[in-house]
Amino acid sequence: MNITRTVSMALGCASMIVAAACAQDAPASAETEAAAPAAPQFTINDVEAAPDEWREVEAENLWVLDTTKGRIVVEMLPEVAPAHVEQFRAITRSGDFDGTVFHRVIDDFMAQGGDIFALKGRESGLPNIEGEFTFRRNPNDMVMNPIGPAQDAKQGLYKGFPMASQAQFVAEMTADNLLDSWIPHCPGIVSTARTNDPNSANSQFFLMRHQASHLDKQYTAWGRVLEGFDVVRAIKKGPEPNGTPIENPDVLNKAVMASDLPEGERPKVYVQRTDTQEWTDRLAAAAQLKNDICDLPRVPAVVEG
Repeated sequence: MNITRTVSMALGCASMIVAAACAQDAPASAETEAAAPAAPQFTINDVEAAPDEWREVEAENLWVLDTTKGRIVVEMLPEVAPAHVEQFRAITRSGDFDGTVFHRVIDDFMAQGGDIFALKGRESGLPNIEGEFTFRRNPNDMVMNPIGPAQDAKQGLYKGFPMASQAQFVAEMTADNLLDSWIPHCPGIVSTARTNDPNSANSQFFLMRHQASHLDKQYTAWGRVLEGFDVVRAIKKGPEPNGTPIENPDVLNKAVMASDLPEGERPKVYVQRTDTQEWTDRLAAAAQLKNDICDLPRVPAVVEG
């Protein structure tokens, strides 16, 4: 069954907030369902018992957020949006995210943060980023575990990330043999706020609390919450309909790249592989049911430390 959401405004469209994201209103529905199926729970013992079924995430791609509601661990995917990942690493290392607040939070939509200007009276000091709403994917190098037959599939999983794409057979008809692909805005996805200018993203980001497919190919998604989706859902919401202003908002106390932590303090993170028979069967069943990729349970991760 496809998930529908009641979304009053797409990131508020508030012109007074610098770099605030604006999009068209999302269709309303009669009821709001759960954010997404819960991922099965695993431990490091499961990883050690079947190491071939897991991959370790590189520390350079682990973004660790310490918030007033708890820790959120995000995997960045530079393959899909290299300029955005580079910028967010740089801002994290500058310390400018520390102390910023989640200033716009819509309960059945997303939690937005990263407004450096509101805290420090200045921007990040880095230039705005051109939109990376889609990327060109080599289907042989970046193999998507598909929903349905590989040649025709338009959705699937890559490294545990939900992925949407042109069908694989299209690559045979393109000059570069590549496909337009993108990360859909499923629950737990990290994306980038902007103004009406598509090339105005800078420091503000948002964490998806629910699915918002109307944002796909309009905003640059580049990360996925591996630990702390419950924290994302617990971040203090703002008033309807725009999710702002929030009295005593939750704070991003500190953001770090795991690779910058002393080795003994770095979390080790493992993501379940989706090229296994278990996931092949699950994706085949999703094809039979005509499920959207966001309907599937989030791919499990184990965080140690």
